[in-house]
Amino acid sequence: MAPPLILLVVFLLPALAAGHQHPSSYGSSALSEWRNAKSSYFAADPGDAIGGACGFGDLGKHGYGMATVGLSTALFERGAACGGCYEVKCVEDLKYCLPGTSIVVTATNFCPPNYGFPADAGGVCNPPNHHFLLPIQAFEKIALWKAGVMPIQYRRVKCLREGGVRFSVSGKSFFFTVLISNVGGAGDVRSVKIKGTESGWLDMGRNWGQIWHINLDLTGQPVSFELTSSDGTTMTNFNVVPKDWEFGKTYTGKQFLL
Repeated sequence: MAPPLILLVVFLLPALAAGHQHPSSYGSSALSEWRNAKSSYFAADPGDAIGGACGFGDLGKHGYGMATVGLSTALFERGAACGGCYEVKCVEDLKYCLPGTSIVVTATNFCPPNYGFPADAGGVCNPPNHHFLLPIQAFEKIALWKAGVMPIQYRRVKCLREGGVRFSVSGKSFFFTVLISNVGGAGDVRSVKIKGTESGWLDMGRNWGQIWHINLDLTGQPVSFELTSSDGTTMTNFNVVPKDWEFGKTYTGKQFLL
């Protein structure tokens, strides 16, 4: 017969293991299956929340904070992936992974390739690698900082946003640009159409990241937008920009339904 102490340990082990298991709450909102990748981190300071290859500017102001990621070439898609949400978890590395944890991050930046190194020896963001460059604040939600470059799994999930989609307009005269941010659902925007009261629906071009442009004078006209995301969902914001709009202002419309 086993000593009482051993029996106690045997019965407690399953309970201790279960205490570290936190099933993801994003299963019902997943847009893809789990896929393998790698991740590393950078030591972020407040200045790193400004800018980025997606054009969002002040990440805190636009609601993204430090729960963000820079994607490698294979994932960034020349800016088309900007705004998409990814659930990321550490796998395989039992020494450094935090068991049962995951974090959802928004694509706000690009992890550029370094062709001075092979993709499998230093060029972590080189094609065809799927790599996630995280701020250390996000990285430490799933692993210890000592991990360095670590294996992960990721999947696309729907973005949960507060408030409506934001349209930040800029440009000059007949050159009209708009930064589209705080997008729910798939989170990214793959095509944009624009309409004034003196025109029909016109396609906008991607300037860079999630900044779109068109050569059109819309002075004195209310402006409408039609957005299509990567999951094929289309949403129209009629007259979201009023007729007395100004360059440098941000206007809030309705949101994609989850």
